Amino acid sequence: MAKFSKNSMVLCFLVAIVFVISSASASTRLKKFDHPTKGDGTLNFLVIGDWGRRGTYNQSHVARQMERVGEKLDIDFVLSTGDNFYDNGLTGIHDSNFVESFTNIYTAKSLQKQWYSVLGNHDYRGDVEAQLSPYLRKIDSRWVCLRSFVVNAEIAEIFMVDTTPFEEKYFTTPKDHIYDWRGVLPRQAYMANVLKELEKALSESTAKWKIVLGHHAIRSAGHHGDTQILVDRFLPILRKYDVDFYMNGHDHCLEHISDTESPLQFLVSGAGSKAWRGDTKGINRDDVHFFHDGQGFMSVELTPTEAEIKYYDVFGSVRHRWNRSKLRLHSAM
Repeated sequence: MAKFSKNSMVLCFLVAIVFVISSASASTRLKKFDHPTKGDGTLNFLVIGDWGRRGTYNQSHVARQMERVGEKLDIDFVLSTGDNFYDNGLTGIHDSNFVESFTNIYTAKSLQKQWYSVLGNHDYRGDVEAQLSPYLRKIDSRWVCLRSFVVNAEIAEIFMVDTTPFEEKYFTTPKDHIYDWRGVLPRQAYMANVLKELEKALSESTAKWKIVLGHHAIRSAGHHGDTQILVDRFLPILRKYDVDFYMNGHDHCLEHISDTESPLQFLVSGAGSKAWRGDTKGINRDDVHFFHDGQGFMSVELTPTEAEIKYYDVFGSVRHRWNRSKLRLHSAM
């Protein structure tokens, strides 16, 4: 009987360990939103960043051009690269800035689609929990904002990641800014978990197109330049799992840069309102295909084998167009 009890205790202990491991594994899985597409094998969407200024700094003008392009492409959704509400995020779930900078600006029928958003550094200066709150969807059902998550759109999976906590300067030299780090501390553990979740999700993806989106740049010729910690910690993962595009904002401009060691493309769309004219770093680099220091946004058109990226300025003119064929890419490799 004693032997049976001892074996039972061992068995229970092993079961408990398996349960803990399974629970830990489940906790590192990113929340996934399955977004139904039109069913014709295509996917069209817009990408905009650094926009929420109650219509000022040409935000309203950019919105009107998004209306036109959104209607023409019959877009499936909009992606936001962060810094959704200036200057200091939202003060709470009842902050009028949400309606005045989002609901009342993007009013066109063509833009009444889901908006998938990540947080930027300016959003972290406000009440982060408010911006993440499901309550905002009661005000405007288009709004979906989480720290990190996945949008599964059939032929493409978009991995939305929280990059702001990776920038050490926001913790060590915040200047006069106060950041809301609830849910982030301890920082090192949070960053490790973000990377673990991202790598796991990418390793399981069977999508034709893999897109990672964050607020901060990996490569940029704009004001902030490259983000070294993302170069060190994100870029190897993106290369390992054959990610097609990394999209971001933060620099208030439009950019297209190619990776020098893989087919990965860096696409910057952070020109939704205030832009930084003439504020550049190394735009003559060989890997920089396009740089525009004015307001605008980006469109993405995908089929299972073809991608077309277009950058539009505040007047709706196409300033840069780029195509990729999966068939040509695979045959070349």
